[in-house]
Amino acid sequence: MIEWHQAEDTQGSPTREFRIVRNGQRDVTGAVWLPHKDAMLDTLMLFGHGASGDRYQAPITSLANRFATEAGIPVLSIDGPVHGLRQVGEGGRTAFGPEYRRDDCLSDMVTDWHAAIDATLALDEVNASRFAYLGLSMGTIFGIPLVGSLENVTAATLGLFGIHERSNHAQAHAAHAAEITCPVLYLMQLEDELFPRDTCLAAFDALASSDKRIHANPGLHPMVPAAEFRFAFDFLMQHITGGGEPARAAAVAQ
Repeated sequence: MIEWHQAEDTQGSPTREFRIVRNGQRDVTGAVWLPHKDAMLDTLMLFGHGASGDRYQAPITSLANRFATEAGIPVLSIDGPVHGLRQVGEGGRTAFGPEYRRDDCLSDMVTDWHAAIDATLALDEVNASRFAYLGLSMGTIFGIPLVGSLENVTAATLGLFGIHERSNHAQAHAAHAAEITCPVLYLMQLEDELFPRDTCLAAFDALASSDKRIHANPGLHPMVPAAEFRFAFDFLMQHITGGGEPARAAAVAQ
């Protein structure tokens, strides 16, 4: 059963929030931004959030509104497994720790994502056959297996995550990364207190994409420059529309 209702994101823009109720499985909650344009592009933009946030965590709302209003692209963002409208205990990183240690943590979240994608594609206003993805930190923890499981992914922005041989689900993440062949922009922070440089490089190296690039910036885990999100929008849009490299990257190469 799927329950839909009208809502607003943190910027006051209209969304459609949903709750998917499934027998024997946890509920799935999230939000969809629908373009104001009559003609939509055939891509569904997917957003994953970090462990301290929810479906509306910055910069999701600002980017979602850009994709919907400027580009005519529908957007889907779902709550993490113990976050947002399905918060467990204190939610956030406190609740995510035990959840991440579960053996089925990754596969359960991918199942949640597919249920939300199917529900969104069933909307009359959405006519998408391709996907694009943006998610950092926990958004990459779940984004790597999700993107690896999907067909017709045009491009993805990932990052703020590293693979270490002794970390949770390291083998699974490496295997899923090897399934990703779409163009990828990977973001890392050089003084990341959660994922050291070598682990981020290991995650980047594990991606099977022949078209991939990594952007490294000074600072701790949450200190991603705003310019990187503007570049990520350009990067994803260029691939969605078939225009190749973002204009700034092309200009540097001249």
